[in-house]
Order: sequence, then structure tokens, then C-alpha cells
Amino acid sequence: MVRLKSVCFGMIRIKTVKRKSPLQDQSLRSSLVYQEFLAERDEIMKHKWLESEKAGHDIGYDKAFMDWIMNHRDKWRAARRLKKQ
Repeated sequence: MVRLKSVCFGMIRIKTVKRKSPLQDQSLRSSLVYQEFLAERDEIMKHKWLESEKAGHDIGYDKAFMDWIMNHRDKWRAARRLKKQ
């Protein structure tokens, strides 16, 4: 069992977490919901980078997240569904 230290970065607090067994981690990784979460997170991070480059400074994750959800998520999901078929 591994414990991660509690660290505070600005407004975000990372809590102490107990590591699960490798079997539980593997079942999580193979979950379709988790795979969709990871794909969305990657797209948000790409969007954050692109928008930060346009703005000339880091726009932050929260702003990138909200902008991506409001302006790009529906189209991205539709394209992803078509790609899977």
C-alpha cells in the first residue's frame, strides 16, 4: 500500500490516497467510461495548449475546460461515435 502526501496547490487540494491492488487498477483502465474520460481530458489539454498559444499566456485548465465543453464537446463526441461504428 502506497500513501500519497496531502499537498495544496492554490485552490486544489490533493488528498491522501491509498493505492488499490493492480487488479482494481486494471479493471478501471479497461472501463469504457474511464477510456472516454481520458480521451476527453486529452482533447481539453490540446485545446488549452492551442488557446494559450493564441492568447500568448496560459489560460488555465478551468477556462479551457469550460470553453471546450461549450464549443467543441458535442461535435467531438459525434465524430468519435461515427469513428467507432
